[in-house]
Amino acid sequence: MVRVIVSTTSGPAAAPTAPSAPPRAAHAETALPTAVDVDAAADRLRGVATVTPLEPCERLSAATDARVFLKREDLQRVRSYKLRGAYNLMVQLTEAERAAGIVAASAGNHAQGVAFACRMLGVRGRIYVPTTTPRQKRDRIAFHGGDLVQVISVGSTFDAAAAAAAEDVARTGATIVPPFDDPRTAAGQGTIAAEILEQLHTAPDVVVVPVGGGGCAAGIATYLAERSPNTRLVAAEPAGAASLTAALVAGGPVTLDEIDPFVDGAAVRRIGALPYAVLSAREAEVVQIDEGAICTAMLDLYQSEGVIAEPAGALSVAALTATSIPAGATVVCLVSGGNNDVSRYGEILERSLVHRGLKHYFLVDFPQEPGALRTFLDSVLGPDDDITLFEYVKRNNRETGAALVGVELGAAEGLSALLERMESSPMHVEHLEPGTPAYRYLT
Repeated sequence: MVRVIVSTTSGPAAAPTAPSAPPRAAHAETALPTAVDVDAAADRLRGVATVTPLEPCERLSAATDARVFLKREDLQRVRSYKLRGAYNLMVQLTEAERAAGIVAASAGNHAQGVAFACRMLGVRGRIYVPTTTPRQKRDRIAFHGGDLVQVISVGSTFDAAAAAAAEDVARTGATIVPPFDDPRTAAGQGTIAAEILEQLHTAPDVVVVPVGGGGCAAGIATYLAERSPNTRLVAAEPAGAASLTAALVAGGPVTLDEIDPFVDGAAVRRIGALPYAVLSAREAEVVQIDEGAICTAMLDLYQSEGVIAEPAGALSVAALTATSIPAGATVVCLVSGGNNDVSRYGEILERSLVHRGLKHYFLVDFPQEPGALRTFLDSVLGPDDDITLFEYVKRNNRETGAALVGVELGAAEGLSALLERMESSPMHVEHLEPGTPAYRYLT
């Protein structure tokens, strides 16, 4: 049985619905992967995929009183583990399937793996990505694929891109390369587990992996179940796209009504049927992690370890605070990717500050009298507080009225005192809580 654990850092899960499943690949096999399949994939990937480092992390080890290692798939040849599954699948295609050309859908990392494989194998392909895919990822897809690959942006989510890819396959007869819902893809991703066991020379107590569509988690779970059955598997998914949790609650894959696309590498509305079959049968822990906690983990990894992790890449590290770790345990966190667009760091910092309780937004209705703003600055703000945003929501002829005010605190504990000073001031102040419609609309 899978234990579903909603962590203290998680937000509300999106409500699921249950429409019919999306069309499966015409050539996809139905059998679940095995450890033998993973070992065979490792042979195919030899000389193609990098054997990535397994590095001890002193900071996280001290914080958890355990031995924490980072499996650095951000150092893979395409800066994510996705190359493993994409190449393992494509190298097994028949000549006819290759000649038909390939089609793939991806939020960015699977696309880079597919593009790399296209160039290695001389196969032409069309890759559909959401319009929200960071430019850094789109540029890298084009670089890896060269003239063999066409990148097509469509829709705002992975699922929209997947629908467009399925329509392309139905229209052209091209060969689909699924990012997670195929045993060949999952087996390729499972080679990460084989490397971990070889590099540690012993069985880890806990392995923490990110979950989006679930192919990587399924491949790792498969290998550990057969080769290291006493290892706990913790599956971490973003709270704003908790498709695995929704499937476990419903008893099968369902489609989430809404998702937060911020953790683009794991923002999937519907867990894959194959990953669900594997993970629902494997005793594992599933934790939902707030996007702000993920951002904090990203910043800590960069500032302390010099690791540039994308949001999905930091999921496993963020999940450590929501996971019970016995003292002295050996823990492996999969840093799944490092394709992060530097232009996103403003939003990353913002989400981290809000998560840590250091950034707050207020609607302030200033009195229609001179000096109201000066009163707010002098008597309401604390000595370590700072205004980071001031914007009138509506104006009149005197340029006064309700204003959206962003305040960064010197310490999270200072919020109660700030609220007390606001309450005793002559101004009407509304504290905008994260996640509420007013907060999302105004910020």
